Amino acid sequence: MILGVDPGTVVTGWGVVQAIGGALRHVGYGTVHASSAEPQAVRLRRIYQALSKVLLEYRPDAISLERVFFARNVQSALKLGQARGVALLAAAEHGVGVHEYSAVEIKSAVVGFGHATKQQVQMMIGSLLRVADPVPVDAADALAAAICDLNRRSFENRLAEALSRKPTPLHPNGRGIR
Repeated sequence: MILGVDPGTVVTGWGVVQAIGGALRHVGYGTVHASSAEPQAVRLRRIYQALSKVLLEYRPDAISLERVFFARNVQSALKLGQARGVALLAAAEHGVGVHEYSAVEIKSAVVGFGHATKQQVQMMIGSLLRVADPVPVDAADALAAAICDLNRRSFENRLAEALSRKPTPLHPNGRGIR
C-alpha cells in the first residue's frame, strides 16, 4: 500500500492505493486546504498534521512524491520545497520510506504520456481506480504518484524474480533448449 502525496502550500493532495494481485484499488484520498491568508508556518503545520493522521490511519509501506526540479518563480519553489519537506518529515516521523519520481514518470505510469494535462491524469485515475465521482485534481495527482510507485515496485519484483531463475540455454536460433 502506497501513499501518494502532491504537496502544495494551499492545497495538498493525498491518495492511498493498494495492489491486489494485478488490480489497483484506491483505499482513500483527499485534500488538505489552507488559506493563503494564513502564515506559512500555520499552513505547513496543517499539512503535517493531516499527513500524520493519514499515515496513522492507513499505515502505508511508503510515500511516493513528485520530484521537483525547476520552478518559474523562486518564491513558489521555496514554498513548494517547504511543503515537500513537511511530507518528508511526516514520513520520517512515522518510519515510512519515501520514493520520488519526476512528473514525466508519474504521468507516463498513469496516462502513457509524460506530458499529459492534469485533466487527463484526473480522467485516467477515475478510470483505473473505478471512481465514479471526479477525484479532485490534487488528489488525482497524488493517486497517480502512488500508482507510479506500485508499478515500479511490481516491475522491480518481476525483474528480480526473472534474474534469480536459472538461465535457459539458448539454441543458435534464439529459442530455449529443453
